[in-house]
Amino acid sequence: MATQPLTEDELAGALGISPGAARDGLSRLRAAYAAGRGIILLRLAGGWQLATAPDMEGVVADFQSTSAAQRVRLSKAALETLAVVAYNQPVTRSEVEEIRTVRCDRVIDTLLKHGLVRVAGRRKSMGNPLLFRTTDRFLELFGLDAISALPTLEELQETYAAAPGADSDWSGEDE
Repeated sequence: MATQPLTEDELAGALGISPGAARDGLSRLRAAYAAGRGIILLRLAGGWQLATAPDMEGVVADFQSTSAAQRVRLSKAALETLAVVAYNQPVTRSEVEEIRTVRCDRVIDTLLKHGLVRVAGRRKSMGNPLLFRTTDRFLELFGLDAISALPTLEELQETYAAAPGADSDWSGEDE
């Protein structure tokens, strides 16, 4: 887990073994990883460090570009809209706009594009508007097991009140 190479003495101390035992273990580990496991043990700057095997460079590069493409940066408007959907789902676009008091067409389209909300059918009312719900990707991104794991309004108020410099009589309503 170290970010820089560790010496045999440092490894021996961390493991509670002799430097000779550490050297022997490192030799065996280096041979095992050399057998095509995707990782190699390198001797660098007087120490040892695990690294990706050179033949895996393409796989790592592909993973990094995919990972970078999957990062989601949301504007304040997108986060607000996502919160409205999460707490009121299933919800129509006009219901979101009524709560936020601004048009949300483009923001909802962005959330759909990022896979954070999905169309969940149509409301059986005049015009049969689309209904929106959050997705599993939303749960993953926010570290939730289920939508029921979202904090309640009371929990949010307590968290806000406990924050340094917070106004302790926050009601969650705009002033």
